[in-house]
Amino acid sequence: GITEFIICCGHMGYVIKEYFANYFLHMSDITIDMSTNQMEVHHKNAEPWKVTLVDTGDITQTGGRIKRIKEHINGTFCLTYGDGLCDIDINQLIRFHKIQGTEVTVTAIQPAGRYGAIEIAESRVITFIEKPRGDGNWISGGYFVCEPDIFERIEGDHTIWEQEPLEGLAGENQLAVF
Repeated sequence: GITEFIICCGHMGYVIKEYFANYFLHMSDITIDMSTNQMEVHHKNAEPWKVTLVDTGDITQTGGRIKRIKEHINGTFCLTYGDGLCDIDINQLIRFHKIQGTEVTVTAIQPAGRYGAIEIAESRVITFIEKPRGDGNWISGGYFVCEPDIFERIEGDHTIWEQEPLEGLAGENQLAVF
């Protein structure tokens, strides 16, 4: 089936728009004849996606970017940042969210340490551990399932999603964790 994506485009939006505008070209083998200025497309590949790109401006905060997609949303939707990569079972995440009955479900992870840790005695390393386990705290994994009610929690472009909206949801027991 067709999967629909809505992408907020900020200061690097032109790169994202160019990529999707030329997606068919990017996903196919091509021959370009420079002498005749012609292009032949081979092995046409494309996903069954519908992509809406929303220009949210250069200085709009994370909450404001979400608010600007409101007119394109008509039910439960998934939300993530542009720099995330995970192996979450999205169907399982959505089922979990529906069972919880909350406005938002956030994924939580326990990250590993970021650097090689060393223990030092005098001028010698006595222990070296590459990327040790983290401190045991849970953090937002950056993947959310949301109900359209959340748009009412976002005042405008200056709203930071990770502050008032999420803090308010947590305080009202409307933020589930997966």
